[in-house]
Amino acid sequence: GIKTNIFGSVNVTDAAIAANTKIFVLISTDKAIEPVSMLGATKRFAEMYAQSRDAEFVAAAAGMRLVAVRFGNVLGSVGSVVPKFKAQIARGGPLTVTSPDMIRYFMTIREACDLVLTAASHADGEARAGAERAAVYVLKMGQPVRIADLAERMIRLAGFEPGTEIEIAYTGARPGERLNEILFAREEPRIALPGIDGVMAARPVFADRDRLDAWVARLRDAVSAGDRAAAEAVFEAAIPHFRERAVLRPGPPQEAAERAAAPAGGPPRADAAPATAPAALG
Repeated sequence: GIKTNIFGSVNVTDAAIAANTKIFVLISTDKAIEPVSMLGATKRFAEMYAQSRDAEFVAAAAGMRLVAVRFGNVLGSVGSVVPKFKAQIARGGPLTVTSPDMIRYFMTIREACDLVLTAASHADGEARAGAERAAVYVLKMGQPVRIADLAERMIRLAGFEPGTEIEIAYTGARPGERLNEILFAREEPRIALPGIDGVMAARPVFADRDRLDAWVARLRDAVSAGDRAAAEAVFEAAIPHFRERAVLRPGPPQEAAERAAAPAGGPPRADAAPATAPAALG
């Protein structure tokens, strides 16, 4: 995860800069928000690196933009729950669901592609117009879906009755898995996107470049030594919410939906980073 999501993202980011790319769009995930898993922590770190490089170009009025998009669960993609459920139905079941209360946001492959293109075009327009800088773009995915309801619906669409002809087996939530996902962190200041429907955005929250480079070096040493504790110590320093993972308890299901529906441009928390300077993280 560290090699791919952090070192790989650093390599591609730096290569894009060296090639004088106009717009760079990092593909991130809703699991990067207040992360409790390695997937979320590594993706959030990659966001921070891209945002720190973006700040350098903005400060120099150099024109290049580096932004990120956060995907929910992409329907029909590799590893998506829908193809998995279809295969389990074809075998006669059972359909495996980790928890009856598990809730996720969903988007189609087309919506995912459109989000990337929208982020790229909006960031390009910002760079030329001097507009308020957005760092992260997220699709308005509507209400999150209860995975157990999705399983029941797919069973019925296949012509069977859930619980009698095809069972649903609950296997238990796995380590690093939350009942619901969040689209924006509490400290991320939201901004409006005039003229763009269906997409939300937030300003950047990141550490300064020197600290990020030092953390990357420590992660390289940790990976080389196979030292998971050392890697986790870096994430705890870089991403304050990652320290809370051991005591994190899932909130009520409506919490994620309420936070996703909060109006753009609402007041940030008192400890939120200003739009013009990096946050003092760690």
